Amino acid sequence: MRTRIPGLKVGHGTDLEGGTGLTVVLCPEGTVGGVDVRGGSPGTRETDLLRPMNQVNYVNAVLLAGGSAFGLSAADGAMSFLAERNIGFPTPAGPVPIVPAAILYDLDVGSASARPTAKMGYEACETASTEFSEGTVGVGTGATVGKILGPDFRMKGGFGAVSEELPGGLLVEAFAAVNAVGDVIGADGRIIAGARSPSGDFLDTIVFLKTGVAPPPSPMQNTALVILATNGKLTKEEANKVAQMAHDGFARSIRPVHTSFDGDTVFSLATGEVDVRVDVVGAIAAEVVTAAIRRAVETAIPLFGIPGLAS
Repeated sequence: MRTRIPGLKVGHGTDLEGGTGLTVVLCPEGTVGGVDVRGGSPGTRETDLLRPMNQVNYVNAVLLAGGSAFGLSAADGAMSFLAERNIGFPTPAGPVPIVPAAILYDLDVGSASARPTAKMGYEACETASTEFSEGTVGVGTGATVGKILGPDFRMKGGFGAVSEELPGGLLVEAFAAVNAVGDVIGADGRIIAGARSPSGDFLDTIVFLKTGVAPPPSPMQNTALVILATNGKLTKEEANKVAQMAHDGFARSIRPVHTSFDGDTVFSLATGEVDVRVDVVGAIAAEVVTAAIRRAVETAIPLFGIPGLAS
């Protein structure tokens, strides 16, 4: 897969033995950032800074990591990489890199002691490129979906990306890490990945919830994370609006979504090359997020006995 937005680079850190990883998106200078957090169990860094009325408009990178809250420290590595290159918000003491981050829970997939580190974050920045892999890689390494009955009935999630170009040169691209408690729904409305019944068929989490049978006390920790990027010219307020509209893609492809066990978060990035109306970007954002979430499970390979859709 390739990024299509000029100046945008993607880097992965992957620990297949530990069952975790991270993904960083490096931004060109002057990239405006926004965010919208909807899940009930978020783990984030620098999200308040991206909200309207707060001072900083531009971001230098966004990092998504496994490892639960431990993974937030991986952003330190990205900050070091950028600071060495004098990239960041200008201060009298030198530039301070702006690296918002969010994490997902994958500590129960491989080794609980395997966590993305600052070193891994630094190395992912070093190797970041316009070409990158999808599936069981980076932040998607330990991602799983369909966890209402617990770990024995889940499937592999992963990392997926989709882009779309409109007449006039507008590009909208979504990078999705899918680790949801719910099922992933295909374009035909059927489940393509999710919780399985003891017989091996899809359980259908919504149907199960309607039976009134109580699920386990906690269907583990989850979260779907998205970075939505465009070459459109947006203000900080508009970037936040796009992040809000992009969440429609979650609702179209994950069922249920935004639960108390999820930390669903969308970061939006605007590199400012093409004049555009915010509602156009937001509408297309929801479409590419929907497709990227599906692609994340479609490209995921099995890991530690957890079945995936790809071989």
